[in-house]
Amino acid sequence: MVILFGSLSGQDRHSNWPGHPEGPGRLAAVDSGMAAAGLADHLSPLTGRPVRREELARVHSEDYLDALLALDRFGGGELDPDTAMSEGSWETALAAAGMGLAAIEALERGEGDAAFLAVRPPGHHATASQAMGFCLLNNVAISAAALVADGQRVLILDWDVHHGNGTQEIFWDDPAVLYVSTHQWPAYPGTGRAAEVGGPAARGLNVNIPLPPGTTGDAARLAMEKIVAPAVESFGPDWLLISAGFDAHRRDPMADLDWTAGDFADLTRDAGSLLGRPGRTVAFLEGGYDLEALALSSAATMAALMGVAYRPEAPSSGGPGREAVLATARIRERQLSGAEQ
Repeated sequence: MVILFGSLSGQDRHSNWPGHPEGPGRLAAVDSGMAAAGLADHLSPLTGRPVRREELARVHSEDYLDALLALDRFGGGELDPDTAMSEGSWETALAAAGMGLAAIEALERGEGDAAFLAVRPPGHHATASQAMGFCLLNNVAISAAALVADGQRVLILDWDVHHGNGTQEIFWDDPAVLYVSTHQWPAYPGTGRAAEVGGPAARGLNVNIPLPPGTTGDAARLAMEKIVAPAVESFGPDWLLISAGFDAHRRDPMADLDWTAGDFADLTRDAGSLLGRPGRTVAFLEGGYDLEALALSSAATMAALMGVAYRPEAPSSGGPGREAVLATARIRERQLSGAEQ
Protein backbone atom coordinates (compact mmCIF):
# COMPACT_ATOMS: atom_id res chain seq x y z
CA MET A 1 0.00 0.00 0.00
CA VAL A 2 1.15 3.53 -0.77
CA ILE A 3 1.09 5.84 2.25
CA LEU A 4 1.45 9.56 1.68
CA PHE A 5 3.65 11.22 4.28
CA GLY A 6 3.33 14.95 4.83
CA SER A 7 5.65 16.65 7.28
CA LEU A 8 6.47 20.20 8.32
CA SER A 9 9.91 19.09 9.47
CA GLY A 10 12.38 21.64 8.11
CA GLN A 11 9.74 24.31 7.59
CA ASP A 12 8.34 24.47 11.13
CA ARG A 13 8.63 28.05 12.48
CA HIS A 14 6.24 27.69 15.44
CA SER A 15 7.76 27.87 18.90
CA ASN A 16 6.46 28.08 22.45
CA TRP A 17 8.36 29.27 25.50
CA PRO A 18 11.41 27.30 26.75
CA GLY A 19 10.48 24.03 28.43
CA HIS A 20 7.04 23.88 26.80
CA PRO A 21 6.12 20.23 26.07
CA GLU A 22 4.82 20.96 22.55
CA GLY A 23 8.05 21.65 20.68
CA PRO A 24 9.63 21.12 17.26
CA GLY A 25 11.46 18.02 18.51
CA ARG A 26 8.17 16.19 18.15
CA LEU A 27 8.43 16.20 14.36
CA ALA A 28 12.01 14.96 14.55
CA ALA A 29 10.79 12.12 16.78
CA VAL A 30 8.28 11.06 14.12
CA ASP A 31 11.08 11.07 11.53
CA SER A 32 13.36 8.98 13.76
CA GLY A 33 10.64 6.44 14.50
CA MET A 34 9.87 6.09 10.82
CA ALA A 35 13.55 5.54 10.00
CA ALA A 36 14.10 3.05 12.83
CA ALA A 37 11.12 1.00 11.63
CA GLY A 38 12.48 0.94 8.07
CA LEU A 39 9.43 2.74 6.71
CA ALA A 40 11.04 5.75 5.06
CA ASP A 41 11.51 4.05 1.69
CA HIS A 42 7.89 2.88 1.64
CA LEU A 43 6.28 6.31 2.04
CA SER A 44 5.43 8.75 -0.72
CA PRO A 45 6.31 12.36 0.17
CA LEU A 46 3.35 14.73 0.18
CA THR A 47 3.67 18.43 -0.56
CA GLY A 48 1.20 20.74 1.13
CA ARG A 49 -0.68 23.59 -0.45
CA PRO A 50 -1.83 27.05 0.71
CA VAL A 51 -5.09 27.09 2.61
CA ARG A 52 -7.68 29.65 1.54
CA ARG A 53 -9.45 32.00 3.91
CA GLU A 54 -12.85 30.56 3.01
CA GLU A 55 -11.62 27.07 3.91
CA LEU A 56 -10.61 28.31 7.37
CA ALA A 57 -13.88 30.21 7.75
CA ARG A 58 -15.94 27.04 7.41
CA VAL A 59 -14.62 26.18 10.88
CA HIS A 60 -13.35 29.36 12.55
CA SER A 61 -15.06 32.71 12.96
CA GLU A 62 -13.86 35.67 10.93
CA ASP A 63 -13.17 37.62 14.13
CA TYR A 64 -10.98 34.81 15.47
CA LEU A 65 -8.99 34.55 12.24
CA ASP A 66 -8.51 38.32 12.21
CA ALA A 67 -7.28 38.21 15.81
CA LEU A 68 -4.69 35.54 15.03
CA LEU A 69 -3.51 37.44 11.97
CA ALA A 70 -3.19 40.63 14.01
CA LEU A 71 -1.17 38.83 16.68
CA ASP A 72 1.07 37.42 13.97
CA ARG A 73 1.74 40.92 12.65
CA PHE A 74 2.60 41.98 16.18
CA GLY A 75 5.20 39.19 16.37
CA GLY A 76 3.21 36.75 18.50
CA GLY A 77 2.06 36.61 22.10
CA GLU A 78 0.28 34.51 24.69
CA LEU A 79 -3.24 33.30 23.89
CA ASP A 80 -3.96 31.36 27.08
CA PRO A 81 -1.80 29.95 29.91
CA ASP A 82 -0.80 26.98 27.68
CA THR A 83 -0.90 28.41 24.18
CA ALA A 84 1.19 31.04 22.42
CA MET A 85 2.17 32.35 19.02
CA SER A 86 5.69 33.26 18.00
CA GLU A 87 6.96 34.92 14.88
CA GLY A 88 6.27 32.22 12.28
CA SER A 89 3.49 30.44 14.17
CA TRP A 90 0.74 31.67 11.87
CA GLU A 91 2.64 30.58 8.78
CA THR A 92 3.22 27.14 10.30
CA ALA A 93 -0.40 26.77 11.41
CA LEU A 94 -1.59 27.60 7.89
CA ALA A 95 0.83 25.04 6.46
CA ALA A 96 -0.50 22.38 8.86
CA ALA A 97 -4.09 23.07 7.83
CA GLY A 98 -3.15 23.08 4.15
CA MET A 99 -1.37 19.75 4.48
CA GLY A 100 -4.65 18.06 5.39
CA LEU A 101 -6.41 19.51 2.36
CA ALA A 102 -3.51 18.50 0.11
CA ALA A 103 -3.69 14.93 1.46
CA ILE A 104 -7.39 14.66 0.67
CA GLU A 105 -6.89 15.96 -2.84
CA ALA A 106 -3.96 13.59 -3.48
CA LEU A 107 -5.96 10.62 -2.24
CA GLU A 108 -8.90 11.64 -4.43
CA ARG A 109 -6.52 11.60 -7.41
CA GLY A 110 -5.60 8.02 -6.51
CA GLU A 111 -2.02 8.80 -5.49
CA GLY A 112 -2.11 6.74 -2.29
CA ASP A 113 -4.06 4.43 -0.01
CA ALA A 114 -3.84 6.58 3.15
CA ALA A 115 -1.91 9.56 4.53
CA PHE A 116 -0.05 10.38 7.74
CA LEU A 117 0.62 14.04 8.50
CA ALA A 118 3.39 15.06 10.92
CA VAL A 119 2.18 18.60 11.59
CA ARG A 120 2.15 21.07 14.44
CA PRO A 121 0.76 22.94 16.24
CA PRO A 122 -1.92 20.36 17.02
CA GLY A 123 -5.52 21.31 16.45
CA HIS A 124 -8.33 19.43 18.18
CA HIS A 125 -8.73 21.80 21.16
CA ALA A 126 -9.14 24.88 18.95
CA THR A 127 -12.79 25.93 18.88
CA ALA A 128 -14.49 28.14 16.33
CA SER A 129 -13.38 31.23 18.24
CA GLN A 130 -10.71 30.27 20.75
CA ALA A 131 -7.14 28.95 20.81
CA MET A 132 -6.39 26.60 23.68
CA GLY A 133 -4.49 23.47 24.68
CA PHE A 134 -1.48 24.24 22.41
CA CYS A 135 -3.86 24.51 19.39
CA LEU A 136 -4.38 27.45 17.02
CA LEU A 137 -6.30 26.08 14.01
CA ASN A 138 -8.33 22.88 14.12
CA ASN A 139 -6.55 20.96 11.37
CA VAL A 140 -8.78 17.88 11.33
CA ALA A 141 -11.95 20.00 11.43
CA ILE A 142 -10.80 22.15 8.49
CA SER A 143 -10.29 19.01 6.40
CA ALA A 144 -13.57 17.47 7.55
CA ALA A 145 -15.48 20.66 6.73
CA ALA A 146 -14.00 20.68 3.23
CA LEU A 147 -15.21 17.12 2.70
CA VAL A 148 -18.67 17.94 4.05
CA ALA A 149 -18.87 20.91 1.68
CA ASP A 150 -18.19 18.42 -1.12
CA GLY A 151 -21.10 16.22 -0.02
CA GLN A 152 -19.03 13.62 1.87
CA ARG A 153 -19.76 11.96 5.22
CA VAL A 154 -16.83 11.96 7.63
CA LEU A 155 -15.81 9.82 10.60
CA ILE A 156 -13.36 11.58 12.92
CA LEU A 157 -11.65 9.17 15.31
CA ASP A 158 -9.80 11.02 18.08
CA TRP A 159 -7.62 8.82 20.29
CA ASP A 160 -5.61 11.65 21.83
CA VAL A 161 -5.58 11.26 25.61
CA HIS A 162 -7.34 14.63 25.97
CA HIS A 163 -10.87 15.18 24.73
CA GLY A 164 -11.09 17.14 21.47
CA ASN A 165 -13.47 19.77 22.76
CA GLY A 166 -12.96 22.00 19.74
CA THR A 167 -13.82 19.30 17.24
CA GLN A 168 -16.87 18.29 19.28
CA GLU A 169 -18.11 21.87 19.44
CA ILE A 170 -17.62 22.52 15.72
CA PHE A 171 -19.53 19.42 14.58
CA TRP A 172 -21.96 19.12 17.50
CA ASP A 173 -25.03 19.55 15.30
CA ASP A 174 -23.66 18.42 11.93
CA PRO A 175 -25.38 15.30 10.54
CA ALA A 176 -22.51 14.69 8.09
CA VAL A 177 -19.83 14.13 10.76
CA LEU A 178 -19.50 11.28 13.27
CA TYR A 179 -17.06 12.32 16.01
CA VAL A 180 -15.60 9.59 18.25
CA SER A 181 -13.23 10.33 21.13
CA THR A 182 -11.47 8.03 23.57
CA HIS A 183 -9.85 10.06 26.35
CA GLN A 184 -8.82 10.04 29.98
CA TRP A 185 -11.41 11.21 32.48
CA PRO A 186 -11.02 13.34 34.50
CA ALA A 187 -8.43 15.36 32.59
CA TYR A 188 -7.99 18.55 30.62
CA PRO A 189 -10.11 20.20 29.21
CA GLY A 190 -12.96 18.81 31.36
CA THR A 191 -15.31 18.00 28.49
CA GLY A 192 -16.15 14.67 26.92
CA ARG A 193 -18.81 13.05 29.09
CA ALA A 194 -20.50 9.94 27.77
CA ALA A 195 -23.90 11.65 27.88
CA GLU A 196 -22.76 14.26 25.32
CA VAL A 197 -24.25 12.59 22.23
CA GLY A 198 -24.75 15.46 19.76
CA GLY A 199 -27.22 18.20 18.90
CA PRO A 200 -30.78 17.85 17.60
CA ALA A 201 -29.71 17.40 13.97
CA ALA A 202 -26.91 14.97 14.85
CA ARG A 203 -28.23 12.97 17.78
CA GLY A 204 -25.94 10.02 18.43
CA LEU A 205 -23.15 11.31 16.16
CA ASN A 206 -21.01 12.51 19.06
CA VAL A 207 -19.42 9.50 20.76
CA ASN A 208 -17.39 10.13 23.90
CA ILE A 209 -15.65 7.24 25.64
CA PRO A 210 -14.13 8.54 28.91
CA LEU A 211 -11.54 6.21 30.46
CA PRO A 212 -10.09 6.13 33.99
CA PRO A 213 -6.37 6.57 34.74
CA GLY A 214 -4.40 3.38 34.17
CA THR A 215 -6.65 2.13 31.36
CA THR A 216 -4.90 -0.31 29.04
CA GLY A 217 -5.42 -0.85 25.35
CA ASP A 218 -7.80 -3.76 25.68
CA ALA A 219 -10.46 -1.31 26.90
CA ALA A 220 -10.01 0.80 23.76
CA ARG A 221 -10.36 -2.31 21.60
CA LEU A 222 -13.54 -3.24 23.48
CA ALA A 223 -14.89 0.27 22.85
CA MET A 224 -14.21 -0.11 19.14
CA GLU A 225 -16.19 -3.36 19.12
CA LYS A 226 -19.10 -2.46 21.39
CA ILE A 227 -19.62 1.26 20.73
CA VAL A 228 -17.71 2.55 17.72
CA ALA A 229 -18.38 -0.23 15.21
CA PRO A 230 -22.20 -0.06 15.52
CA ALA A 231 -22.14 3.75 15.28
CA VAL A 232 -19.95 3.64 12.17
CA GLU A 233 -22.08 0.95 10.52
CA SER A 234 -25.21 3.02 11.06
CA PHE A 235 -23.57 6.25 9.89
CA GLY A 236 -21.83 4.99 6.72
CA PRO A 237 -18.84 7.34 6.38
CA ASP A 238 -17.03 8.08 3.14
CA TRP A 239 -13.81 9.20 4.87
CA LEU A 240 -11.88 8.48 8.07
CA LEU A 241 -9.87 11.30 9.62
CA ILE A 242 -7.81 10.36 12.68
CA SER A 243 -6.78 12.82 15.38
CA ALA A 244 -3.70 10.74 16.14
CA GLY A 245 -2.46 11.91 19.51
CA PHE A 246 0.03 9.58 21.17
CA ASP A 247 -0.14 10.96 24.72
CA ALA A 248 -2.17 7.97 25.90
CA HIS A 249 1.14 6.08 25.85
CA ARG A 250 2.25 4.89 29.29
CA ARG A 251 5.47 6.95 29.10
CA ASP A 252 3.78 10.26 28.35
CA PRO A 253 4.11 12.92 31.08
CA MET A 254 0.82 14.69 30.28
CA ALA A 255 -1.65 11.99 31.34
CA ASP A 256 -2.09 8.60 32.97
CA LEU A 257 -3.33 6.02 30.51
CA ASP A 258 -1.26 2.88 30.04
CA TRP A 259 -1.23 2.27 26.29
CA THR A 260 1.71 1.09 24.15
CA ALA A 261 2.79 1.46 20.54
CA GLY A 262 1.16 -1.91 19.89
CA ASP A 263 -2.19 -0.50 20.95
CA PHE A 264 -1.95 2.31 18.42
CA ALA A 265 -1.13 -0.22 15.71
CA ASP A 266 -4.22 -2.24 16.63
CA LEU A 267 -6.48 0.82 16.78
CA THR A 268 -5.30 1.92 13.34
CA ARG A 269 -5.96 -1.53 11.91
CA ASP A 270 -9.41 -1.74 13.49
CA ALA A 271 -10.36 1.76 12.36
CA GLY A 272 -9.39 0.97 8.78
CA SER A 273 -11.51 -2.16 8.79
CA LEU A 274 -14.50 -0.13 9.98
CA LEU A 275 -14.27 2.21 7.02
CA GLY A 276 -13.69 -0.58 4.52
CA ARG A 277 -12.60 1.81 1.77
CA PRO A 278 -8.96 2.25 0.66
CA GLY A 279 -7.70 5.69 -0.21
CA ARG A 280 -9.94 7.54 2.23
CA THR A 281 -7.95 7.72 5.51
CA VAL A 282 -5.86 10.63 6.79
CA ALA A 283 -4.12 10.65 10.20
CA PHE A 284 -3.18 14.02 11.73
CA LEU A 285 -0.58 14.26 14.50
CA GLU A 286 -2.12 15.72 17.66
CA GLY A 287 -0.50 15.20 21.09
CA GLY A 288 2.39 13.02 22.23
CA TYR A 289 5.08 14.55 24.43
CA ASP A 290 7.47 11.75 25.35
CA LEU A 291 9.70 11.70 22.29
CA GLU A 292 10.65 8.02 22.46
CA ALA A 293 7.01 6.98 22.88
CA LEU A 294 6.02 9.30 20.05
CA ALA A 295 8.64 7.78 17.74
CA LEU A 296 7.50 4.21 18.45
CA SER A 297 3.78 4.93 18.35
CA SER A 298 3.75 7.03 15.19
CA ALA A 299 5.82 4.41 13.37
CA ALA A 300 3.46 1.65 14.51
CA THR A 301 0.53 3.70 13.24
CA MET A 302 2.12 4.36 9.85
CA ALA A 303 2.99 0.67 9.49
CA ALA A 304 -0.60 -0.29 10.29
CA LEU A 305 -1.84 2.12 7.61
CA MET A 306 0.38 0.17 5.20
CA GLY A 307 -0.99 -3.14 6.40
CA VAL A 308 2.37 -4.03 7.94
CA ALA A 309 2.41 -5.74 11.39
CA TYR A 310 5.00 -3.58 13.17
CA ARG A 311 4.59 -3.62 16.94
CA PRO A 312 7.76 -2.46 18.74
CA GLU A 313 5.81 -2.94 21.98
CA ALA A 314 3.16 -5.53 22.72
CA PRO A 315 -0.44 -4.35 23.07
CA SER A 316 -1.45 -3.71 26.68
CA SER A 317 -4.19 -5.35 28.71
CA GLY A 318 -5.34 -6.08 32.23
CA GLY A 319 -5.83 -2.56 33.52
CA PRO A 320 -9.05 -0.77 34.41
CA GLY A 321 -11.33 0.69 31.79
CA ARG A 322 -13.44 -2.15 30.47
CA GLU A 323 -16.23 -1.43 32.93
CA ALA A 324 -16.08 2.25 31.98
CA VAL A 325 -16.58 1.28 28.34
CA LEU A 326 -19.61 -0.85 29.19
CA ALA A 327 -20.99 1.97 31.35
CA THR A 328 -20.59 4.38 28.43
CA ALA A 329 -22.52 1.99 26.19
CA ARG A 330 -25.37 1.93 28.73
CA ILE A 331 -25.38 5.73 29.09
CA ARG A 332 -25.53 6.22 25.34
CA GLU A 333 -28.35 3.72 25.02
CA ARG A 334 -30.37 5.57 27.65
CA GLN A 335 -29.69 8.97 26.08
CA LEU A 336 -30.59 7.87 22.59
CA SER A 337 -33.64 5.83 23.54
CA GLY A 338 -34.94 8.86 25.44
CA ALA A 339 -34.44 11.02 22.34
CA GLU A 340 -36.48 8.62 20.25
CA GLN A 341 -39.46 8.57 22.58
